[in-house]
Amino acid sequence: MQRRPGPGRQLLVLLLLGAGAAAARGAGVSDDPHYPQGEHRADYDREALLGGQAEADEYEKLSPEEQQKRLKAIIKKIDVDSDGFLTENELSTWIQMSFKHYAMQEAKQQFVEYDKNGDGVVTWGEYNIQMYDRVIDFDEDTVLDDAEEESFRQLHLKDKKRFEKANQDEVPGLSLVEFIAFEHPEEVDYMTEFVIQEALEEHDKNGDGFVSLEEFLGDYRRDPTANEDPEWILVEKDRFVNDYDKDGDGRLDPLELLSWVVPNNQGIAREEALHLIEEMDLNSDSKLSEVEIIENQDLFLTSEATDYGRQLHDEHFYHDEL
Repeated sequence: MQRRPGPGRQLLVLLLLGAGAAAARGAGVSDDPHYPQGEHRADYDREALLGGQAEADEYEKLSPEEQQKRLKAIIKKIDVDSDGFLTENELSTWIQMSFKHYAMQEAKQQFVEYDKNGDGVVTWGEYNIQMYDRVIDFDEDTVLDDAEEESFRQLHLKDKKRFEKANQDEVPGLSLVEFIAFEHPEEVDYMTEFVIQEALEEHDKNGDGFVSLEEFLGDYRRDPTANEDPEWILVEKDRFVNDYDKDGDGRLDPLELLSWVVPNNQGIAREEALHLIEEMDLNSDSKLSEVEIIENQDLFLTSEATDYGRQLHDEHFYHDEL
């Protein structure tokens, strides 16, 4: 898990930084803009938590009355059984729905940008134009001498395979539904097998259909002069043993592998729900009332429960008729 600031206003993990932080950890360096050189950047929180500088500016323009009105509407929608309290399950379900909603919204916006001729289909050529400003075509069997170019060739070929797998009909290119499957294969059942196979091709070096701890750690080799592994390796080993290797056989089977390569929004949402209850539950009844949330409004609006305040600007979440 990403490190978390101490108690206070900015308590929560930034989901959008998770992949980048993991990559930096794997390389033994940290270029996380939230924590440059390991130092917390307080000014970054406000922008990141609200979705960017524009969203942060918009949030500031809302009157306190309007903020509270929209917040109460969101609380009402989270409270599925209308008993006046938000439980761990209700909060977790809402946060998962929020993750999926914004992922789908982003994919829909991307679709319009990629569909250059506006015909309702994104072709492989259009995808290349949007991504690289030109159509790129690599030979699948020709390994390039330059290591950097070869690495790019491999990534490009993986993208092409995923693009082709997402296409379910005979029509060249991807419809909006297929494009969402391409961008978010973890959200679509028919892409699951492809996601697993892609992960095995990348990590299963001995071809036995499993991923061992050594394969999980990739190219890492301990420095002969070091007495112990670096902290990030210890963290990754712990994750392998305690989070992914459910049957404890020292290797990840395809289903266990899926829990590693696909973002576990359910686990993240549950952790966030528990965290909010722990921080805001004033009478220790393990659930949140509207009064408790309003009293801790700042914390709630900088949490994943409101997508860091973004939901106050999205009628999908606060409008009573939806």
